[in-house]
Amino acid sequence: MPELRLPAGDGLTGWGPALGALREAGLDEWAARLPVVLAAVLGARRHGELNGWLAAVRDLPAIPTARVDLGVPAVTIGDRADATDAERERIRDRLQALHPWRKGPFELFGVRVDAEWRSDLKWARVAPHLAALAGRRVLDVGCGNGYYGWRLCGAGAGLVLGIDPGQRHLAQHLAVCRLLAAVPGRPPPFHLLPLALEDLPATAGCFDTVLSMGVIYHRREPAAHLQRLHGLLRPGGQLVLEGLVVADGAAPLLIPDGRYAKMRNAWSIPGPERLAGWVRDAGFREARIVDVTPTTVAEQRRTEWMRFESLADFLDPADPSRTVEGYPAPVRAVCVAIR
Repeated sequence: MPELRLPAGDGLTGWGPALGALREAGLDEWAARLPVVLAAVLGARRHGELNGWLAAVRDLPAIPTARVDLGVPAVTIGDRADATDAERERIRDRLQALHPWRKGPFELFGVRVDAEWRSDLKWARVAPHLAALAGRRVLDVGCGNGYYGWRLCGAGAGLVLGIDPGQRHLAQHLAVCRLLAAVPGRPPPFHLLPLALEDLPATAGCFDTVLSMGVIYHRREPAAHLQRLHGLLRPGGQLVLEGLVVADGAAPLLIPDGRYAKMRNAWSIPGPERLAGWVRDAGFREARIVDVTPTTVAEQRRTEWMRFESLADFLDPADPSRTVEGYPAPVRAVCVAIR
């Protein structure tokens, strides 16, 4: 796992394992270029609270355990019996210092991180449509704290690279890595880098599978996003795209006037077939919508691990089929395609 020392000033020694994994996967050009990119990104965009978050991560106890289960809804490390009451309280306290947790759940030595999103429900909708993952190189764009990366490892992926510019998400990922540190054997092949898609080298044909979930409606130019994803896949590689859609028979493309569900940066929300059409226009083949599901307060909600507003606050209390702005309530679709 990456060490917890981050720039400025440490020479990026903490990224050695991730860069080594990229070299092992044959991505030597990426491994050569990313240290410079990471130094520039974390130098220019370093979050003012990052040092505090990393201090909380460093203070997590290292507890020996043989229990790691990445194939269950709550990504699990350790059994409750492996830790003392004091150690569990310390884990809970240090993880709460990284609030809010948006993706989960995690079960960490008996401490359940009940995140805002029941990400296991989305995984259950996506997983049946993934190409067999054994040995595949996977890129997860906008991965948040890495919940799906751990599930991809549990499904047999050979290498998972997650990217997300949110440095709180990086700290949450490092917290999980910290708790994995005392597990015997080689750690799961998952590395998270605090980068945006535009920070990556534009090398074509690198990955067998690319996931972009919950990202495209935040992009001002969705076509450019899709073209970039296309370039990162090898020929025959699989795209898994998930995002908001308008699915109630309204106009095939919603351009919110201001906010959508209190989000400032939801730029365009297509109908499901328009979304698949965007994918085809970007050069993908066999694009198809495999799931359309309304978002409910059972899947996205406020918890003790995310105490800010959540879905219930974004819907019209008199008509939960509409947002507070009067738009159709959130519905999400999954589109899969092949390069």
